[in-house]
Amino acid sequence: MSNFFTSSIGKKFIMSVTGIFLMLFLLVHLTVNSLLMVGSDTFNEAAHFMVTNPAIRVVEPLLALGFIIHIIYSGYLTMMNQTTRPIKFKKLRRWGVSTWPSRNMFILGGLILVFLVIHLINFYWKVRFGEISTVTVDGVHMENVYGLVSSLFINWWWYDLIYVLGAIFLGLHLSHGFWSAFQTLGWDNEKWIVRLKRIGYVFSVIIAGGFASIPLYFLIKF
Repeated sequence: MSNFFTSSIGKKFIMSVTGIFLMLFLLVHLTVNSLLMVGSDTFNEAAHFMVTNPAIRVVEPLLALGFIIHIIYSGYLTMMNQTTRPIKFKKLRRWGVSTWPSRNMFILGGLILVFLVIHLINFYWKVRFGEISTVTVDGVHMENVYGLVSSLFINWWWYDLIYVLGAIFLGLHLSHGFWSAFQTLGWDNEKWIVRLKRIGYVFSVIIAGGFASIPLYFLIKF
């Protein structure tokens, strides 16, 4: 079993599993963030639940570990591919010509990582370790996370641009990563690859469009 995880196939398997785990997180994260467009009380209640729920506290380190493993293994596999293919050439994939995202997954991943760091500094770090204003919703005293997020989107248009670009990079990354993850796990027959590609494109559009719509909402409305 130890040889499996150190092999090329094992590393790709780990990449796929962590990728699917992170995609599930993106769905949950987008669902919660979409409440920003519903109202301040609704979003603050959801944010308060996420911060105080014991189950979320358990998931957080697993999520961080998933990101770290996914990033490390993607970097390792990219370097291995480059060293074993010193001469660049056009590669035809089993189910057709490779796409731009598939050829630039590492670059897209790097851009997403830069955006993630900016995102964590501006939101997660301030909520967890900083001091932000508080509000009372239905008798419960909680941090005004809505005020933190909305003020950033309203007052700094360039951050809206960064957020939209981050969403686009994420969507491009997912457009290949979604079906590729399932292909590595064995869903690689011609019929299922076609289906997974279509589902992946829809998923990537939903995720990218959903995250991009949030800063645009505040930019346009306010």
